[in-house]
Order: sequence, then C-alpha cells, then structure tokens
Amino acid sequence: MARSNISSGSAFEAEIGYSRAVVVDDWVVVSGTTGYNYQTGEISPDVAEQAEQMLLNVDKALAEAGSCMADVVRVRYILPDRSEFPKTWPVLKKRFGEVRPAATMVESGLMKEEMKIEIEVTAKKGCGTRRP
Repeated sequence: MARSNISSGSAFEAEIGYSRAVVVDDWVVVSGTTGYNYQTGEISPDVAEQAEQMLLNVDKALAEAGSCMADVVRVRYILPDRSEFPKTWPVLKKRFGEVRPAATMVESGLMKEEMKIEIEVTAKKGCGTRRP
C-alpha cells in the first residue's frame, strides 16, 4: 500500500502538522480546504468567491495526486452560517453538476472568522470521466 503526502505550501499545514491531501493507492483524501489564495495569503469576504478559490485549491491538490474533480466521490461542506450555502450553489454546480458526488453540508464554526466555507473531498483516481 503506497502512501504519499501532498502539500499546498499553506502556513496552516506546517503550524498544525497535516497535509493538504494524502494519497493511498488510488484514493485521494483532501483535507479541509478553505478559500485562501495560497500564493497571496488573501481571502475574499464573499462566500461565493471563497467557494471558487476553495475549489481551485482542491483541483490543484487533486492534480498533484494524479486525479481530478471528475474523480470526486464524496464531499463535505462546512459553513459557519448555513444561510449562506445557497450563494455557493452556482459555483458548486459548475464543478460538480455532472460529477454528482455524495455530499453533506454541516453548519459549524471554522478556524478563523473570515472563513465562510470549507470543503473536504475524497476521490478515487480514474473513476470519473475526464473532461478537457
């Protein structure tokens, strides 16, 4: 059983001691990911913009693991304010509308006040239809 760790370079990973994603055989488990731009350290105050950046962060981790969004089989969305979830639906549908992974939304506090959405993802490499 081969295992490898993927890092985004986020300061949180080093501070807390975790990996952005862990790959075991054909499975990719992506840690809770928020809408920070890891290049600039910035995060938008808008929940939909955070969702877009969050999915770009997940997409990058999956690509480094040899996978893609089409391989995602499970997602968990975490929001401190469940009333903001509908604002993210167009962004989520754009990425997952055809993939249709199993999903759960949970209302819970996040690590920092500026974080408005977080996602956890599990993917099975090669199970999805890759699109150009």
